[in-house]
Amino acid sequence: MKLRALAHSRTGDKGNISNISVIAFRDEDYPYLCEHVTAERVKQHFHGIVTGEIVRYELPSISALNFVLKGALGGGVTRSLALDAHGKGLSSALLDLELPEPIAPTFPA
Repeated sequence: MKLRALAHSRTGDKGNISNISVIAFRDEDYPYLCEHVTAERVKQHFHGIVTGEIVRYELPSISALNFVLKGALGGGVTRSLALDAHGKGLSSALLDLELPEPIAPTFPA
């Protein structure tokens, strides 16, 4: 199952740092996201793209996770030769993260 089945995402940037939020569609799916969408998994998913540390922040009051990806934008918007210098496509790429199938369905069939 892809992460996009349970959540949507937004991206921001500052210098060479990308900030990606993952927001659960349903509050009851938030614990599952906390368990399976870890900083380590995100680092593996962006291997070769993100050169620095990835830090995850939990925002349970809004059923969201926020990831800060250092070294994610090829030196920053004004220095990068990337087509997506702001990294807006990173949120869509993160939603392609493959998650294990839950034991019990967490979303309506």
